Amino acid sequence: MNTLLRRLMTLGLCLTATPALCASSVEVTLSGSIIPSACTPTLSPSGVVDHGRVPARSLNQYEFTQLPSKKLDLHVSCNEPVLYVLVGVDNRADSSVGPGFYYGLGNNVHAPDERLGSVSLAIREVMADDQRALVLASSNQGETWFPESSAYPDTFMGFAHPGTLVPERHRLLSATLEINTSINAAAYLTLDQEVPLDGSIVLDLRYL
Repeated sequence: MNTLLRRLMTLGLCLTATPALCASSVEVTLSGSIIPSACTPTLSPSGVVDHGRVPARSLNQYEFTQLPSKKLDLHVSCNEPVLYVLVGVDNRADSSVGPGFYYGLGNNVHAPDERLGSVSLAIREVMADDQRALVLASSNQGETWFPESSAYPDTFMGFAHPGTLVPERHRLLSATLEINTSINAAAYLTLDQEVPLDGSIVLDLRYL
């Protein structure tokens, strides 16, 4: 049988048979998506620290009065091991009595020039991916690191396993955020009306 006759017979079969039997190609469709590394930090209970009503008569006249220390649960969950830092951003920096070391507690609403006090943060009892972790700090945006649990304003706070002085990647992290609040000396405050405390701090998660 010559080549021409074979081609004519194949054409006839394709005209009479089901079209799918004579298909000359098949399509492959790919789907999915590329997702960036992402982490979600959370605080309990929603990051709220309530010192209640503090009687003015309980305040020290000429030195700071420290309120009871508060502790919040801090968790960071990532979709894969990620290198990141936490940075404390002070929304009341203008009221800080110790810029660079303490966060502000706001100003007296009845006497705006009066600074109400200070707040300090510390990150303790850190577990990273089910192992104990060391808290590291950097005051030069990650150029150098040193062990430090106090979270000073605008300081990079990273995490690594003991023996390592450079932050490491982690997927799950849990820690205790310790908050210490002190009220300014009563002699420097106008306290003839109720004065609300007004601290506001953001823990900013930044990827490295």
